[in-house]
Amino acid sequence: MEKRNVINWTIRFLVVFLVAYLSTPARAEVKKYQFDIQVKNVSRLCHSKPIVTVNGMFPGPTIYVREGDRLLINVTNHAQYNMSIHWHGMKQYRNGWADGPAYITQCPVQTGQSYTYDYNVTGQRGTLWWHAHIFWLRATVYGAIVIMPKIGVPYPFPQPAFEFNLVLGEWWNDDVEEIVKQGNKLGLPPKMSDAHTINGKPGPLYPCSEKHTYAIEVEQGKTYLLRIINAALNDELFFAIANHTLTVVEVDAVYTKPFSTEAILIAPGQTTNVLVRANQASGRYFMAAGPFMDAPLSIDNNTATSILQYKGTPKTLIPKIPKLPLLNDTTFALTYNSKIRSLASRNFPANVPLKVDRHLFYTIGLGINPCPNCQNGTKLSASLNNITFIMPKIGLLQAHYYNLKGVFTTDFPDNPPTPFNYTGAPLTANLGTVQSSKPRVSKLAFNSTVELVLQDTNLLSVESHPFHLHGYNFFVVGTGIGNFDRKKDPAKFNLVDPPERNTVGVPTGGWTAIRFRADNPGVWFMHCHLELHTGWGLKTAFVVENGPDSDHSVLPPPKDLPHC
Repeated sequence: MEKRNVINWTIRFLVVFLVAYLSTPARAEVKKYQFDIQVKNVSRLCHSKPIVTVNGMFPGPTIYVREGDRLLINVTNHAQYNMSIHWHGMKQYRNGWADGPAYITQCPVQTGQSYTYDYNVTGQRGTLWWHAHIFWLRATVYGAIVIMPKIGVPYPFPQPAFEFNLVLGEWWNDDVEEIVKQGNKLGLPPKMSDAHTINGKPGPLYPCSEKHTYAIEVEQGKTYLLRIINAALNDELFFAIANHTLTVVEVDAVYTKPFSTEAILIAPGQTTNVLVRANQASGRYFMAAGPFMDAPLSIDNNTATSILQYKGTPKTLIPKIPKLPLLNDTTFALTYNSKIRSLASRNFPANVPLKVDRHLFYTIGLGINPCPNCQNGTKLSASLNNITFIMPKIGLLQAHYYNLKGVFTTDFPDNPPTPFNYTGAPLTANLGTVQSSKPRVSKLAFNSTVELVLQDTNLLSVESHPFHLHGYNFFVVGTGIGNFDRKKDPAKFNLVDPPERNTVGVPTGGWTAIRFRADNPGVWFMHCHLELHTGWGLKTAFVVENGPDSDHSVLPPPKDLPHC
């Protein structure tokens, strides 16, 4: 009898232990990566040149991580340029030290030095990416970040048979940094790119590119997930696959209500996940990426291609070509973006701020300023609320954390100084763009809710602008063509299931309204993700104040933080 009781208690103990073990969440892991910044010779389009790479790879290595994990990425700089890496879309709660934009959250990593980016992946899953955040070095220094859901948590869409990363980019035959210097010397835009690329390869429509073509193999009847990233410096891109329908299920690492489309539009900085079912006749099909530009401006109007090939198809078969939207297809662009909606489910809610504490209205302007050192005597510039942002000499986050005086001011205006008909007849006159001696930023109270309307203007020319906010996601509650009407347009805002993003396109000659809660203390960069415009000054920063206690305040800086 006693022996039977012992056995029963043993069985009960094992059952309780097993239930407890199975119900315990999977422990977070520490994922370590080594990024060696190296110069390597690479050939494309019948040209060979040295480029800056990570670990000699172009594009750079993919970071694989799971929601809840900790990342330790040690960057060692062996190149002649200063370097910093931005983990685009990572929220970096209280930890701007790991965000990466040079002179905003850190001084760059100088030649021969190292810095470890140490951060947790919290409350995020999906496709993001990383890139250099200094000069134009992200032309070749970039790669994908794949965040898998927690163990046991499925996708909110059918499980794909396999996944592929497609990173779209641009290629210049000449040295990119030299091209930028030449443009600055003239006071004009640098020469446009020579090719678009998919995973660093332009595809067979370009010269000397047969071997520089990316291909994936699929099996009849199976469904695949494509993680698409636009790492191009200056071009919004259409993407399509011949004879295949794309089902959008995620943007900027946020699940969406699925919808089908023949093509997608993706701006620099954005990511889009699509499902593709291999349901066509066995063969080879081009996957193509080509530009979108609906303003009267010059652009690299070339198409990059890669190949989707059914298993068993001879490689000698000529691939079918997809029909991309026209270069200036505004209707497609507006219609496509209007279809993107947050999943807004119980497991993945859309917590849109319904009450707004702070209303901001920023105008986007291009202009021509005097430049005594430029050959033309003038240079192109860009501004928000007529202010061209001046980069500091040390990191703004350091200045904020240590309360250093004289590095920046917090008087960036909530509204433009001079209201006008923003999208009326082209305005060639300069409105007297302000260039201060130090950066002007905006201060936000901790946990306050913010509505920001970004308004394109016809100063020199209207143009689409993809804006990226570091440290946050935001909800795109409204968008429209023409001037924003504060009395009428808010009534049309989507406050139920708007897309949640980290990068949003402001339409050509139009406006976009976003909302977010300022619950991440620190200094957070916001800028146009067209590198051309960022360099001209189309950028600013938010200083988000600390919360009520140490758990809601900026973390102390790491010991190996680079010095300027």
